[in-house]
Amino acid sequence: MENEPNLTPAPQPLILDTNIVLDLLLFGDAAMAELQRQLQTAVADAQRWRWIATAPMRDELAHVLAYAHLQPRLAFYGHTPQAILARFDAAVQQVPVAAPTPILCKDGDDQKFIDLAVAHQAVLISKDKAVLKLRRRLARAGVWVGPTVAAAQEAAMRAQQLG
Repeated sequence: MENEPNLTPAPQPLILDTNIVLDLLLFGDAAMAELQRQLQTAVADAQRWRWIATAPMRDELAHVLAYAHLQPRLAFYGHTPQAILARFDAAVQQVPVAAPTPILCKDGDDQKFIDLAVAHQAVLISKDKAVLKLRRRLARAGVWVGPTVAAAQEAAMRAQQLG
């Protein structure tokens, strides 16, 4: 039995932009409920997802969590920036910053997400219009983009059907 191949599929790299992380970890957005469940039960789901991020992505999250206009929201939900960052750190596998890709995003702040997604052929969850406009180009690079995991997976299935 020890020479049998491992038939468990490798976990799919998953990248969440900062606004999606806030929806997931701070606001408890209902649209993120399925993703939250999948991330919490990753072991039971045979490691379906491997949420990856870089140090600059974490730094951006920390910077956003310090915004004055977010402080009342943090208090309302009973969170602190440190608690959100601790949850992020516990859920994410930190990876090195990816090399730049020729696929450029009009919003320079989002380029780090694009570069990492291309480097890892990941699913990228973002509601950012500049990122969503790159769907077709990113699909050719093996990256599936959508505002939810379901939307990104649907795009991947359509692309596979089209060959």
